Amino acid sequence: MKKSNTISVEETAIAPIQGETNPPARILLVEDDFAMCEIGAEVLIRQGYHVDTAGDGADAWKSLNDRSYDLLITDNTMPRVTGMELIKKLRSEDMTLLVILASGTVPVEELVKHPWLQLDAMLPKPFTTAQLLDTVKRVLDDANNTRIRVEKDFPVIMQAISEIRPPRLSR
Repeated sequence: MKKSNTISVEETAIAPIQGETNPPARILLVEDDFAMCEIGAEVLIRQGYHVDTAGDGADAWKSLNDRSYDLLITDNTMPRVTGMELIKKLRSEDMTLLVILASGTVPVEELVKHPWLQLDAMLPKPFTTAQLLDTVKRVLDDANNTRIRVEKDFPVIMQAISEIRPPRLSR
């Protein structure tokens, strides 16, 4: 797999979703199986998401530090840096990114041992494209509904949070 492969909606000439009020979610898909990565990215792009891909956790970590994402979808068993190692790095840097672990190996012991890893969903392999899309939609919708409730119930807090701009870490 290439070191980093970026695919955008513009490259596939797909029209934006009609009536869309929010910009499409930006997703980082991390998968060492090239064919699976390409299929997953294409399916997500066709639904209007912006998708970047990485072939392992090390390349994904670079992408996470170079660009802002709404969602990380990662395999677990990969060369160099595994999905769990990537999630640990992400959380240790206080990145609050939504995370879906899409893997054939579910590290149950590790998740029980480290509840602070805060996975938003698990997607066991093999999965269908419909399961992928349903999981992505559910995770993003849940996060958006939570944000809307917080904005409605705590406008002063939301104003203060919007004024805080933490510095990006450079690696």
